[in-house]
Amino acid sequence: MRKMLAAWLMLGAVLAAAPAQAKIEKAPWGETADHRKIDLYTLTNANGMRARIATYGAYLVSLEVPDRSGKMADVVLGYDNLKDYTTGTTYGAVIGRFANRIGGAQFTLEGKTYHLTANAGPNNIHGGPKNFTYHVYDAVARDGASPSLTLHMVSPDGDQGFPGNLDFTVTYTVTANNALRIDYRATTDKPTVLNPTNHSYFNLKGAGNGNVLDHRLQVFSDAVTPTDANHMATGQVMKVQGTGFDFTHPKPIGKDINGPDPAIVATPGYDINFIVRGPAGKLREAAKVTEPTTGRVMDVWTTQPGIQLYLPNNKTPIIGKGGKSYVSRGAFCLETQHFANAPNIPSFPTTELKPGQVFHQVTEFRFSTAGK
Repeated sequence: MRKMLAAWLMLGAVLAAAPAQAKIEKAPWGETADHRKIDLYTLTNANGMRARIATYGAYLVSLEVPDRSGKMADVVLGYDNLKDYTTGTTYGAVIGRFANRIGGAQFTLEGKTYHLTANAGPNNIHGGPKNFTYHVYDAVARDGASPSLTLHMVSPDGDQGFPGNLDFTVTYTVTANNALRIDYRATTDKPTVLNPTNHSYFNLKGAGNGNVLDHRLQVFSDAVTPTDANHMATGQVMKVQGTGFDFTHPKPIGKDINGPDPAIVATPGYDINFIVRGPAGKLREAAKVTEPTTGRVMDVWTTQPGIQLYLPNNKTPIIGKGGKSYVSRGAFCLETQHFANAPNIPSFPTTELKPGQVFHQVTEFRFSTAGK
């Protein structure tokens, strides 16, 4: 009897000491107005980092990462229910076909002018009023030490005014070393333009825990693409040195957010594209954010040429997950991208995609912690 008891105790000790396993879970998450069933996938690595992703809009619904003491918190803003995502919110959205703005809601490609919906003053923003956030995706999950979810859909020719049948996939991977990797791939059967991004709103203290003005930000960039009164890129390139956009060394996000720079005054605050150092197409560091009270650190790496810094200015709090209140400047966005209005500015890196080409861009949000 004693031997049996000892064996059971030993087995219990072994099981208790066994490392956690990476896993993928799938759960129903309701249905759309046209009765299409939506699933919510949870990707978890062996460290307990967890991402939840919906097949509606390819939304990143939550992202749980540890602080310096190992305490987990959800660091992206969002909602508890599918219904709140069906309004086209940008919280955690995969944006397409074109992130940011296209001037005059039109562009010319190979001699033909394409007219888009003007949904941001005279301009088009984020691909139009019924953009990728309204699509339902097919899903393929892959388990392993770095579990992943590939979401696929086809944006038809003429979708929101854009040419070509676009075969589009986005793959989320929670890596074994605590990164969220996002791969975007696409092909087309007609010449078109494409500029997808992920529009997650981050608060490294935890979503709904006040504003983010004390987060320390460094952007690996020496220049921005300035904007006019309609927040439209002018085609110019401006050095950040001596401006409120200078994040070449770490500083609190709020330090210069109310400064005199015209683009800061017009927003007000930050809504600007930084030109990332190094060659586009190569995975390199674009930004680093440190939250001093929790020690959470987020490094953003990308193959894209630019990264948009944006802070929301909602006048009244928005009620999000768990009934938490999302206040003005209660999050920051770091949207990796090509530049706004690139289809109309030949000097900017091209966003053209032609038949026979494969679009592939990568962004990684790498999480770690810093000491006090």
